[in-house]
Amino acid sequence: MTPRALRPVDLAREHGLSTQAVRNYEDEGILPPAVRSPSGYRRYTAVHAQALRAFLALRPGFGHRTATDILRAAHRGDTGTLFRLVDRAHADLLRERDTLDEVTAALGALTAAPVPYDEGPGAQPAIGTLAHQLGMHPASLRKWEAAGILHPRRDPATGHRRYPPEAVREAYVARQLRRGGYPLTRIKDFTDRLHDAGTTRALTDVLAEWQTRLAHRSRAMLAAGQHLHGYLELAAPQA
Repeated sequence: MTPRALRPVDLAREHGLSTQAVRNYEDEGILPPAVRSPSGYRRYTAVHAQALRAFLALRPGFGHRTATDILRAAHRGDTGTLFRLVDRAHADLLRERDTLDEVTAALGALTAAPVPYDEGPGAQPAIGTLAHQLGMHPASLRKWEAAGILHPRRDPATGHRRYPPEAVREAYVARQLRRGGYPLTRIKDFTDRLHDAGTTRALTDVLAEWQTRLAHRSRAMLAAGQHLHGYLELAAPQA
């Protein structure tokens, strides 16, 4: 039996899309090429409809570019590339979740042991003073500065480093995280987020939003699997 032909509008209506969007998806390789009628109209099938469902389901969890690459690989029958793309996206999500756990743990340690510095006017120690307070060598502070962890200012008169309260806080945080075995790249990630948030309370809100976003992405990736599987089943050559 010849599969029932579907028009672009039939695929578009299911998802609240424009017919032009459906045609664009075909032109981008997200949908397999459609057969053309003698008059030049596109004729889609259930295979195309399922490909569109799979793409729209993949996009929230995998992103537009990866979802596109997955569908293109599926159309070629290149399951090796397809599975690598899926596996890599899951591995990236796991790394991001691990980073979130590390930042959350570091924030907990910071909250449990507040940074002991004077926030009064002019409380901007020099590098030697801060290093002494931390029980470290000034060379370590310079190394952290080179890594982008610390952001001292320069005294306009002498050119010497001065550490304003937020830089002192970042120095104490970095020392705490180094003692916990964190590499400098991870410490920079945490201090960047703390610097952008402004306060530990604000960072707590950022981390909560991050956790929610990861949960939504995980659910989206899980849900997309059945639609991609359905497409692969429909598109498989019939024996």
